[in-house]
Amino acid sequence: MRKRAAVLCGAVVVLAGSVTAAPAEAGPSHAAVAAPALRAGWKKCGTADYPTLECAAVQVPLDYARPSGQKITLALLRVPHTAKTYQGPLLVNPGGPGGSGLSLAAFVASSLPKSVAAQYDVIGFDPRGVGASRPALDCAPGYFNPVRPDSVPSTPALERANLDRVKSYAAACGKKHANLLPYINTVNAATDMDSIRRALGAEKINYFGYSYGTYLGAVYAKLFPQRVRRLVLDSVVDPTGVWYDDNIQQDYAFDARHRALMAWIAKYDATYHLGTDPARVEAKWYAMRAALAEKPAGGKVGASELEDTFMPGGYYNGYWPDLAKAFAAYVNDKKTGPLVDAYDTYGAVDASGDNGYSVYTSVQCRDVSWPRDWRQWRKDNAAVYAKAPFMAWNNAWYNAPCAFWPTAPERPVDIANAELPPVLLFQATNDAATPYQGGVTAHRLLARSSLVVEQGGGNHGITLSGNSCLDQYLTAYLTDGTVPRGRAGATADAVCQKLPDPKPGAAKTTATKTAAGGQGETSPGALLHTLVRFHG
Repeated sequence: MRKRAAVLCGAVVVLAGSVTAAPAEAGPSHAAVAAPALRAGWKKCGTADYPTLECAAVQVPLDYARPSGQKITLALLRVPHTAKTYQGPLLVNPGGPGGSGLSLAAFVASSLPKSVAAQYDVIGFDPRGVGASRPALDCAPGYFNPVRPDSVPSTPALERANLDRVKSYAAACGKKHANLLPYINTVNAATDMDSIRRALGAEKINYFGYSYGTYLGAVYAKLFPQRVRRLVLDSVVDPTGVWYDDNIQQDYAFDARHRALMAWIAKYDATYHLGTDPARVEAKWYAMRAALAEKPAGGKVGASELEDTFMPGGYYNGYWPDLAKAFAAYVNDKKTGPLVDAYDTYGAVDASGDNGYSVYTSVQCRDVSWPRDWRQWRKDNAAVYAKAPFMAWNNAWYNAPCAFWPTAPERPVDIANAELPPVLLFQATNDAATPYQGGVTAHRLLARSSLVVEQGGGNHGITLSGNSCLDQYLTAYLTDGTVPRGRAGATADAVCQKLPDPKPGAAKTTATKTAAGGQGETSPGALLHTLVRFHG
């Protein structure tokens, strides 16, 4: 989990009490339950950059099988509509699971054409357990503090050290949040969305989700198809691989994206002086990794932290100049400072990241079954590592608490759906976090969907990030429901070319102006990727 933009609203009140009953299976009915109410209504919470923002909270059941039992509180943020034509609420989610959606609302409302955004109440929300929603999960603060054991279990001692870490994490979650874990999952998060809809008094909602948010949206649509008006899914999770198989496929895709970065660095040897052969540049990167495993940079950046630092480059190529600069400084000039700075910017996990990872594991480990025999993990990830070493073991340990999770898994949701209005999907062909096949599979399962492909693109989260070709399809859909329709038998309904890769020496690409305000670099892609920057 990566650092994210700060949320815009303060914390809401925590409600006392707990329940211990078994969770509902799926898709509970609200027929006999009174509609939830917004607590104290909408209150102004604008900033200098976004003066119209409003905040609220809504109470929902912890356990939908016991609607009169324990309540939890979900934090909401709204950019209200201003046009005479009103198309209803547009709920947005940045993914994760574990990502805060509050700041995303301001970003989406300010990034869409004004005439389109003005027709919607753009609503961000923190899913249960996340951010400003209460209670918020935090299983083990500081779990990612450096320096961690080398992720590659090249010795029995390293494997034991990593296994001890993940086992202790799962145990800590079970001890600290025993009353909550049975209810932290995608089905309940989707049902919460319908509670938000009902609290807003809307017959239907519009939804726009990135990354894991595409799966959340698809599950909502499966449970409540009659409540979907428009559905936009960008960078689509493969719904047939949740979650173990999807993570294996990520490993191959991230390795390919890392090699693309090495090739980009080789292209600019005049700047970075690391060689013109991508294979040799990659060999230098792995030599750097080996050196850091022996002596962490600044006592802070070991082998695992180096992987954490470079993985965001698989999400967004705008980070490549900074990463290449730090790489070159270490290899060519023996300087550790730039590498430590890059880790602090891209790899370090803060308190919001601790919370996000707690929700990430709680959702993914609860959603579906995972192998419980560590020998299966060892075999599968060793096979991946032999072909795609960059993130294989780092990603394995990131998800490994699920092998020891204290809460029993649910059954996966079949998101196949023929009951929806037209749905719009966006997918880059070289996306690492949600590989291309996920968009193709979801397109097949959602009967009236249209798939827009960014050919050659490798970024994760591709709309509202500077590609006008993609954004024209998004704008048309949100304006009047228009979707592109390709020829019969074609995989994609429309194809856009990717944006050019960055150049070395460009302005620093880290977005320091976020949806919460502040000054700094404000390119659409950089802003989006402060919000959509998650491991899963």
